[in-house]
Amino acid sequence: MKAQPKYKICRRLGPGVHEKCQSPKFSAQTQKGGKGAKRPKPLSGYGEQLLEKQKIRFSYGISERQFASYVKKATAKKGSHAKDVLNELLECRLDNVIYRLGLAPTRRAARQMVSHGHFTVNGKRTMVPSYSVHVGDVIAVREGSKSKAFFSELENKLKNYKNPAWLKFDIGAVRATVESRPVSLPDEQFNFNTVLEYYSR
Repeated sequence: MKAQPKYKICRRLGPGVHEKCQSPKFSAQTQKGGKGAKRPKPLSGYGEQLLEKQKIRFSYGISERQFASYVKKATAKKGSHAKDVLNELLECRLDNVIYRLGLAPTRRAARQMVSHGHFTVNGKRTMVPSYSVHVGDVIAVREGSKSKAFFSELENKLKNYKNPAWLKFDIGAVRATVESRPVSLPDEQFNFNTVLEYYSR
């Protein structure tokens, strides 16, 4: 059977970039090959930069145009390290915040939930996944959406989940506050400097 495009992407970039690849089926497929399997060729400096760019882009589920725009903003901001600003721009997307809070299993699912109007920011219904939140903003599940199945029994579903320190989450009220600027997380070691080098060519 011909490999699906997402599986091809995951083989090249790693299983974390798509939820379909985070499964025993994908793991079994990647372990096949045997003696005839080709070894990947060593990457050039440019190849490594391109690979890292694609890894970050697919992980956050954004287009090339969006990502290039974030890089431009990050490099234009004076008095800050561009890699930290780039990380902040990506992490502060509303769809990513919903994912970080544990309200969606993947960023793709979070993006759909935002687009369907299930959330408010500072009391206003917000349906733009790329909407950028700031320190002090309050993100909440819209009153009309609280009865939805995926918001039921959240306290039980998230009892072992630990959201990032920069987000304060009141599970009972299904409301979160952005307490501080986001920092890089240890579970996703992206090399932002490599990506910035790619765009500085």
